[in-house]
Amino acid sequence: MGLENTAAVVTGGASGLGFATASNFRGAGAQVTILDRDPNGADAAAKIGAHFIQTDVADEQSVEAAITFAVEKMGRITAVVNCAGIGTAEKTVGRDGPHKLDHFKRIIDVNLVGSFNVARLAAVQIAKNDPASDGARGVIINTASVAAFDGQKGQAGYAASKAGIAGMSLPMARDLASLGIRVMAIAPGIFMTPMLAGLPEEVQAGLAASVTCPKRLGDPSEYASLARFIVENGYLNGETIRIDGALRMQ
Repeated sequence: MGLENTAAVVTGGASGLGFATASNFRGAGAQVTILDRDPNGADAAAKIGAHFIQTDVADEQSVEAAITFAVEKMGRITAVVNCAGIGTAEKTVGRDGPHKLDHFKRIIDVNLVGSFNVARLAAVQIAKNDPASDGARGVIINTASVAAFDGQKGQAGYAASKAGIAGMSLPMARDLASLGIRVMAIAPGIFMTPMLAGLPEEVQAGLAASVTCPKRLGDPSEYASLARFIVENGYLNGETIRIDGALRMQ
């Protein structure tokens, strides 16, 4: 699928990995609609000529309205990139007692349920597209994490949410195969997102030193280029691709 013929929905597109992806796609000629809880996403979208609608990915009605908006603006949806997500550090039992259950539920709700919510509703629209010669109608890309495979202390909720995303890639791909919709996941390592950019330089340097090669943090543009490659390569399906500089968290 060429990017010039792509109509993409990007969640979490106001900043970080999502904005890098939206920018990459727009630069290649794709239509893009950004979904983000941050109202400042309107400014980010305007910078690259994308559409924007404020959206809570974990809310069914909010996403239904957003998908309807995207179809109205772009005429169709052929690709979805789910980048919306949150992460908090909290041990199962810490100095203040057990992990707050509502905190755990919130992480799962946004990262895992939110990704599935957007995917399932967008898939209904993607299925309406005319098929290509091989039956393809579109692709859904979800964002997992290396934490899905080797999560750190304080990451029980985050790692569980990302492991869920990796785990649902194949069954979702099988579910949607008859509709010509591929499903992939990307598992980023340590990337220079706004959250990490706020850390002290010595902390950033320590994180970069843990990467095998190259010894630096990932750039959001590298995530975006992988997302673009997945869209363009129609034989990628049902898999989670790590992009982490061979990082294996201890």
